[in-house]
Amino acid sequence: MSKKILAGLALAFGFAASANANLLVNGSFESNILASGGWTYLPASSVAGWDGSNIELWNAKDGVFAADGVNFAELNAHPAAASFSIYQQFATVAGQNYDVSFYYRARASSAEAFSVSVGDMAASVTDHTTAGWSFFAGTFKATAALSTITFTSLTSGTVGNFLDGVSVTASEVPVPMTLGLLGLALVALGLRRRA
Repeated sequence: MSKKILAGLALAFGFAASANANLLVNGSFESNILASGGWTYLPASSVAGWDGSNIELWNAKDGVFAADGVNFAELNAHPAAASFSIYQQFATVAGQNYDVSFYYRARASSAEAFSVSVGDMAASVTDHTTAGWSFFAGTFKATAALSTITFTSLTSGTVGNFLDGVSVTASEVPVPMTLGLLGLALVALGLRRRA
């Protein structure tokens, strides 16, 4: 098989892989550098990709290690508020299905809770444990060209609701891309037979 065909196939498969890439920026809260055992709180605007209330970032503090990478976020951050919300807006295709997933953990009490909403999905997460990370996975349908994922604490005070590894990916590769990959594969096979 020629180098041009191999390069074309690599490019096509690269596009297919990018279709399943995380659509969120900084879903694991790694953009801010923290020393191991450290923590800080920042306005959400100082944490790449996120907006909303303050975000508290931790790195291997008090025996809690990240589920993904080294940093993780605490939704209930400084200062005290009735509720905290962080959110991120990202490009979607109206009517298309997307997968959303993230890790969550209680900081101090199994009574901690938060809600997550995106597209046509809204859920309350109330099954926290301090013993380790839990994993949430769901699917939503985008209702517009821009979607917003929002996490809102349902627990008052500044202690609770660790988050990490937040991800949104397309549930399926769009049909035009699938047909394009099929066409490229057929061309490659045809050229190979002529060689």
